[in-house]
Amino acid sequence: MSKFTASRISQGNSVFPNIINISEKGVTLQMPSLFGGKEQTIHFDKISGVDIETPMVGFSTIKISSVGIDVIVASGFTKADVLEMRRLILK
Repeated sequence: MSKFTASRISQGNSVFPNIINISEKGVTLQMPSLFGGKEQTIHFDKISGVDIETPMVGFSTIKISSVGIDVIVASGFTKADVLEMRRLILK
């Protein structure tokens, strides 16, 4: 399992940064909060596309789309992190 944590200095991640876990079954986005948080999972057989945005300055964003209506969008990662996530998801 690979785990990627958003930078605490990125917008929206200062107190409880987003975490993306990539396991042998799929991709899980954990959005922690003071009272529990949210978790969203897309299994590999349901993933229809992976898009990344890597600006020249700032943090990168990854968008993982599924065959249904589920979409995982997470930002605050380094360019190297989103490239590695895309590689792991599409292999």
